[in-house]
Amino acid sequence: MSSHSHDACCDHAGKGNHTHGNHAPDSAPRRDFLLLTAQAMGAVGAGALLWPFVDSMNPSADVLALASTEVDLSPIEDGQEIKVMWRGKPVFIRNRTPKNIEEAKAVDISILRDPETDEARTKKGHEKWLVMVGVCTHLGCIPLGNGAGDYDGWFCPCHGSHYDSAGRIRKGPAPKNLVIPPYEFVSDTKVKIG
Repeated sequence: MSSHSHDACCDHAGKGNHTHGNHAPDSAPRRDFLLLTAQAMGAVGAGALLWPFVDSMNPSADVLALASTEVDLSPIEDGQEIKVMWRGKPVFIRNRTPKNIEEAKAVDISILRDPETDEARTKKGHEKWLVMVGVCTHLGCIPLGNGAGDYDGWFCPCHGSHYDSAGRIRKGPAPKNLVIPPYEFVSDTKVKIG
């Protein structure tokens, strides 16, 4: 090699304009693109890997089905009561007679252990329908219905709690009235519990 070509190469190298090194002058945008693409693919891969885990934390279909239930009220006659299951608990639905409603409204709430008016336990415009969780508030037994007990309501034979026709505790060890679950009328003949 001649000294001239060697000097030219060295002069080139001294100026920093050589192209035979590891990086071409226009490789920075390409490197940034590849880096961003790799990061995006990594994020997509991580998301795809984590999604089944996150999705498994959602409630299953059977749990969602228990969250609410709709009941057709049309076959329930005056004075009749049915029991349906909601969230693993019995719910009593009674089509109260005018006599049941009068008895419940006539009670002086100041004498009740857990004072609550009949109006507070029913929905306006649907006062004849009483919807309650059928679990005794004493120790969790299931009271007998259809006018059982001393007050034309429910009676828990386990420890002798008597509930009236509005599901209010009247006698016995139970500390509270039968619980009213969240419910709404979706039509005049259908109620949605939960």
